[in-house]
This record gives sequence, C-alpha cells and structure tokens, in this order.
Amino acid sequence: MACEFLSNPVQAVNLNSPVIFTSSIPCRRGYVWHEDETGLFTLRGCTDQCFATYQITFNGNVALPEDATEVTPIALAIVVQGEPRLTSRAIFTPQAVDEYGNLTSTAIVKIPRGCCFAVAVEYVSATSDPTVTPAPVINVQNANLVIDRIA
Repeated sequence: MACEFLSNPVQAVNLNSPVIFTSSIPCRRGYVWHEDETGLFTLRGCTDQCFATYQITFNGNVALPEDATEVTPIALAIVVQGEPRLTSRAIFTPQAVDEYGNLTSTAIVKIPRGCCFAVAVEYVSATSDPTVTPAPVINVQNANLVIDRIA
C-alpha cells in the first residue's frame, strides 16, 4: 500500500507552514486521509499489532523567490502531531535567489493501534535560532510525498 500526493505548480510557503498538495493517488484502504489543496494528512493505526508503521518520503524543489533580500538556508521537515522530526530535516543553501535545489526527507512513523496521527511537510528554521533574521517566504515546486505502510 503506497499513496502518492503531488504539487507541481510553484507555491509560496511561510515559515512553520505546510507544503500544500493539490492532487493524489489515494490510499484505497483508508489508512491515509488527505483532502486535496491542503497540507495535512491523517494516518490511522489500523492493525492487529501494537503499532502500524509508515514510511513517509518527501521530495521537492525549493528556492528563495526573486524578491528575497538575503540568501539564507532553506529547511523542510516532516512534522508529526505538530512536532518536526528533526532527523527528517533537510537543508538546502542556495547561492542566489531564484536558484532551485532538491530536498528529500524520510521519516518512519509508528502509530498505536486505534489511534490517528496528523502528518505534514513544513518549512522549518534551518538554524537553531530562527529569531536571528526574519525567515523569508520560500518557493516549492514539483513536490511529491509518498506514504507507504510498511508494517
């Protein structure tokens, strides 16, 4: 069971906001729920075991828009229940504005039987102190998210 969610057009994403996915190849078993034009996914812990295990993989192109005043690193992370998985944080540092680079991130998420977890891909701070400089809006293009139930 693998579900794929896509977003091809360029979209502007604010810090601590999710990447929006516009179309999908949905899960037919009801393990993953997503409404097109949103960035939030609900994973269900439907299993005979204690936990359902999902592998979540994000891949997309990111850039600072042409009107950015400063070149700064861009970071995206898989967020589970509102908390970024720091091990899933992927960082790209462009050399100039409007220069796209590819980010790929993966996380394994275990969901207790009978529970549901909210999952998203968010633009997060690339530094430990996000208040040092205001975070610019970023552009995300040709993004895809694959959610695969592996156990």
